[in-house]
Amino acid sequence: MRLTRVFVDAPLSVGAAATLPDSAAGHLLRVLRLGVGDACVLFNGDGCDHHARIVAAGKRDATVEIVATRAIGNESPLRIVLLQALARGEKMDWIVQKATELGVAGIAPVLSERGEVKLDGERADKRVAHWRSVAISACEQSGRARIPQIDAPQPLSRALAQLSPESRRLALDPEADATSASLDLGAECTVVIAIGPEGGWSPGDLALLRGAGFTGLRLGPRVLRTETAGLAAIAALQARYGDFA
Repeated sequence: MRLTRVFVDAPLSVGAAATLPDSAAGHLLRVLRLGVGDACVLFNGDGCDHHARIVAAGKRDATVEIVATRAIGNESPLRIVLLQALARGEKMDWIVQKATELGVAGIAPVLSERGEVKLDGERADKRVAHWRSVAISACEQSGRARIPQIDAPQPLSRALAQLSPESRRLALDPEADATSASLDLGAECTVVIAIGPEGGWSPGDLALLRGAGFTGLRLGPRVLRTETAGLAAIAALQARYGDFA
């Protein structure tokens, strides 16, 4: 039987006791009806699953003891960073959730000239915290033990300046010559995939991308929506160069 995995933002080690946060305790005790003596699995993003046993349970809290630790080796050898123009409403949540399940190492939300979503200050901080919780839930479900990095939204020019100089940089273009099959990506390569907003990249944004070394990648003859394009590109690259069988 598969044990429920819950996230705990705290150091975890064999023999140590951990007090579960309200959300995790509530899920285990009230939703799953677990009690003292029952087993669960914790993770904190360190790359391991920490097997635990509930040793105390209250109405709203629970304490567990870590009984074993197991390294999880299900991260893709292809390190993918999704550079995503901000999307409206729940579309961004969908992108974060599914990109996490597909194995991205990071998500960099960017403000584009044609983008309709503008975030700054406290509102941006709240959205990043929300997206991180979405990613954590996706890790719980998918079995990942490392949480992808989610950057704060920032202008495209600033995000491009912060990219690793060794990264391979691709932007979806239905008229490009290169396809996922024709790329020559080395082992343990870092790939940045740039996905434009619902209205597409502006000429100014395209100039910034070209100046930063981005080249076109063609997935097929159709134009995909912003919430579909990145996920399709991630899946194609994982199938060709990553860990999709």
